Amino acid sequence: MKIVTLCKDCHCCPVVKVTDTQVEIGEKGNLCVLTMEQWETLKEKILNKEL
Repeated sequence: MKIVTLCKDCHCCPVVKVTDTQVEIGEKGNLCVLTMEQWETLKEKILNKEL
Protein backbone atom coordinates (compact mmCIF):
# COMPACT_ATOMS: atom_id res chain seq x y z
CA MET A 1 0.00 0.00 0.00
CA LYS A 2 1.19 3.50 -0.82
CA ILE A 3 -0.17 6.45 1.16
CA VAL A 4 0.18 10.03 -0.07
CA THR A 5 -0.80 12.94 2.17
CA LEU A 6 -2.20 16.06 0.56
CA CYS A 7 -0.65 18.31 3.21
CA LYS A 8 2.93 18.10 4.46
CA ASP A 9 2.42 20.11 7.63
CA CYS A 10 -0.30 18.20 9.45
CA HIS A 11 -2.37 15.05 9.56
CA CYS A 12 -5.74 16.81 9.25
CA CYS A 13 -5.84 16.76 5.43
CA PRO A 14 -7.26 13.92 3.30
CA VAL A 15 -4.95 11.17 2.07
CA VAL A 16 -4.73 8.98 -1.01
CA LYS A 17 -4.20 5.26 -0.31
CA VAL A 18 -3.24 3.10 -3.28
CA THR A 19 -3.40 -0.70 -3.04
CA ASP A 20 -3.20 -3.40 -5.70
CA THR A 21 -6.98 -3.39 -6.15
CA GLN A 22 -8.30 0.07 -5.28
CA VAL A 23 -7.59 3.70 -4.47
CA GLU A 24 -9.12 5.49 -1.49
CA ILE A 25 -9.24 9.28 -1.51
CA GLY A 26 -10.40 11.26 1.50
CA GLU A 27 -10.84 10.72 5.18
CA LYS A 28 -13.09 8.84 7.59
CA GLY A 29 -16.70 9.79 6.93
CA ASN A 30 -15.83 11.36 3.57
CA LEU A 31 -14.20 8.66 1.45
CA CYS A 32 -14.16 7.95 -2.27
CA VAL A 33 -13.13 4.44 -3.30
CA LEU A 34 -12.11 3.84 -6.93
CA THR A 35 -11.26 0.65 -8.75
CA MET A 36 -7.88 0.64 -10.48
CA GLU A 37 -9.66 1.10 -13.83
CA GLN A 38 -11.50 4.16 -12.50
CA TRP A 39 -8.25 5.51 -11.02
CA GLU A 40 -6.45 5.15 -14.36
CA THR A 41 -9.31 6.96 -16.11
CA LEU A 42 -9.17 9.80 -13.57
CA LYS A 43 -5.39 10.14 -13.95
CA GLU A 44 -5.68 10.16 -17.74
CA LYS A 45 -8.33 12.90 -17.69
CA ILE A 46 -6.26 15.03 -15.31
CA LEU A 47 -3.09 14.60 -17.38
CA ASN A 48 -5.00 15.45 -20.57
CA LYS A 49 -6.38 18.57 -18.82
CA GLU A 50 -9.96 17.41 -19.23
CA LEU A 51 -10.48 17.99 -15.51
